Amino acid sequence: MSTDIQTLYDAGAHFGYARARRHPSAAPFIFTTKDRTDIFDLEETSRKLAAARAFVASVAQSGKQVLFVGGKHEALSFVKEAAERAGAPYVAGRWIGGSLTNFKNIRKRIDRLQKLMSERESGELGKYTKRERLMIDREIDELLARFGGLVSMTELPAALFVVDSRHENTAVKEANQLGIPVVGLASSDCDFSLVRYPVPANDTSIRSIKLVIGEIAEAYIGGKKAPVDAPAGK
Repeated sequence: MSTDIQTLYDAGAHFGYARARRHPSAAPFIFTTKDRTDIFDLEETSRKLAAARAFVASVAQSGKQVLFVGGKHEALSFVKEAAERAGAPYVAGRWIGGSLTNFKNIRKRIDRLQKLMSERESGELGKYTKRERLMIDREIDELLARFGGLVSMTELPAALFVVDSRHENTAVKEANQLGIPVVGLASSDCDFSLVRYPVPANDTSIRSIKLVIGEIAEAYIGGKKAPVDAPAGK
């Protein structure tokens, strides 16, 4: 199912950046330039969004995870809300370098977080002094801020969804290095060659960001609910 052009238009998805900021790889998705601002071809945006939705749904249907990533302030709350609603891991804040390429060590930090939280909830921290408990609480808060959205990610994700692939360049590079497909909301200043499933649209407008994140989250939810295809010959 594709998102209709009017919905995209109403969300301001058609506005790119100034022509001078255009990355050469964005050219195929530009319809025109008006007042020196690039305007996306919303028919192309609709097609690309449909392809991204289909891919995300297929990943979820296979039982694998999509990691939602959005660190720019316009996207933070939407990424967190959508990922939690979809039951997907997320990074809503600064990307910690090595979150993918050094996942084994990142996972150790997450395991430490879970251990401390479990001990706090069970009352096991009562054996420590008040000062020691305060230090542990601070460590929990720090680990939660950094890795709280990754607790459910016990292995590398099957795909990444990023808001503004240029802003999330480090995450995109790590995913590419590991061969993990990237789905990305990308404006005209982004390098589309780094994104397997780009959604060419405004990545600054809150309405545009919310629309695309919502579409991807719904696709993920739908994929998880869909029955897994039976093996051939069954």
